[in-house]
Amino acid sequence: MVDLLKDRDAWSTDNCSVTRTLEVVGTRSALLVMREAFLGTSRFHDFARRIGIGEPAVAARLKELTAAGLLERTPYREPGRRTRDEYRLTPKGCDFYRVILALREWGDTWATDEQGPPWRSAHRGCGAEVHTVMRCAEGHDVQVGETTPVPGPGLVLRG
Repeated sequence: MVDLLKDRDAWSTDNCSVTRTLEVVGTRSALLVMREAFLGTSRFHDFARRIGIGEPAVAARLKELTAAGLLERTPYREPGRRTRDEYRLTPKGCDFYRVILALREWGDTWATDEQGPPWRSAHRGCGAEVHTVMRCAEGHDVQVGETTPVPGPGLVLRG
């Protein structure tokens, strides 16, 4: 196995997946829009009210997340009103739930007050609490100190 950490300065970060992810969801408001989408929010004014940010910021985040393919716009019309859009999670957006769950779980441990967390995730099938887990492809649960970076197909070395 190649030890990528030996010459860390040789790595190019131009193709970094973390950087590219942050370009899509790297703002507080984008993460909160995604949290709300997972909690069932779908309408523009509900996003603004529940997140507590201005309509221009909500509009910008919804546009960005839709362009990135995490949300899709679906028209709806209430009787006597004009047609508006709802925002629904796409399969790509649904896959982001693990990130929101991991952020919430970290916050429950390290950033919550004495009252505790306001919500948890439960398995609909049995009611047990859901947790994020790091697991290798062979099925072993893995702790942080038990991982090592290995070359991926997109690794570019400088020089």
